[in-house]
Amino acid sequence: MKRGFIYILSNKKRNTFYVRVTNNLKKRIAEHKSGIGSKFSCKYKLTDLLYYGEIQGFRKAIDREKQLKNWDREWKINLIKSINPDLKDLFWDL
Repeated sequence: MKRGFIYILSNKKRNTFYVRVTNNLKKRIAEHKSGIGSKFSCKYKLTDLLYYGEIQGFRKAIDREKQLKNWDREWKINLIKSINPDLKDLFWDL
């Protein structure tokens, strides 16, 4: 079964969040950091990885992505802080 990664990016001010799914987390975040991520993430300078989680089954990962996108901002912040209370960029720990 193919795995997927849910991830949440933010900018330095932590005022915009970007929820997505990928099958290669390191590569995808490196793309965002180098400016070749999505147009949205480039426009808002969303380069800091604040949250990620591995999910077995890519379809399940996509379903989780859709769920998180519909969450209130406060819920997303609480989810992020559950594993990253300091809101630091987790990319360098991968």
